[in-house]
Amino acid sequence: MLVNLQTILKNADEGGYAVPAFNVYNMETVMGVIKAAEETRSPVIMQFYSRLATTGVSDYLAPIILKAAEMASVPVCMHLDHGAGYEAASIALRNGASGIMVDFSALSLDENIEKTAAAVKILSAMGIGVEGEIGHIGSAADGVPTDYTTVEEAKKYVEATGVSALAVAVGTAHGRYKQAPKLAIDRIREIKQKVGTPLVLHGGSGIPDDQIRLAIEAGIRKINFGTDICYSFLDGVFEVDRKIYAVDLFMREPIECVKSFAISKIELLGAKGKA
Repeated sequence: MLVNLQTILKNADEGGYAVPAFNVYNMETVMGVIKAAEETRSPVIMQFYSRLATTGVSDYLAPIILKAAEMASVPVCMHLDHGAGYEAASIALRNGASGIMVDFSALSLDENIEKTAAAVKILSAMGIGVEGEIGHIGSAADGVPTDYTTVEEAKKYVEATGVSALAVAVGTAHGRYKQAPKLAIDRIREIKQKVGTPLVLHGGSGIPDDQIRLAIEAGIRKINFGTDICYSFLDGVFEVDRKIYAVDLFMREPIECVKSFAISKIELLGAKGKA
């Protein structure tokens, strides 16, 4: 069943777990994720990058996600990840997204607030929750960041924008880490206590399990997995016998690899059985 972002995160907040948000790219990654969610009775977020929206890929991908959500007996949110401006948000809205992230974190705090608040005003009237970001979350290729979101800025941002979810910079980055990150758990806890809003952890791929558990305990309610789901899919592809040329048969193993990966994260985040 398709649900909006604020509903799926409200349940996680009340239950003390985090919802896994998997970046999907094609029918097979969608199938792997939804199979995992059904088997574990877990709520799940399937999201696509801003790039997929602005290049037209989401026009094909979104109907697949929506069909999976329609057929599912567990809560599913279709979410835009790192919406780079209003164009991507508009495309995702047209595609049927039930959650949208607008990412103006590279701008000044005041500009970020102004642009995010404008998006919230429109989307909230349509029943769609907005995820915003404060404290830019960069690339793992540049090393583990130590420039964290401050409690004061987080409070100002949430109060001024009314976002349904807040992505914070607490020591993570996108991509594969050169060294395992050490999250600023105390900062997560301080921000959560001050703002109350469900917090989001980007760059979930490669974070040690113990760090993820501590982050959830401190208040993280959504964790994104993009890089590792790509690797799980591609590892499955590379293992298939090249004599299998019927694409539907060829893709069975990659789908199972994605499913196994998704199940491992669902269990780690405490979302199993929470549907």
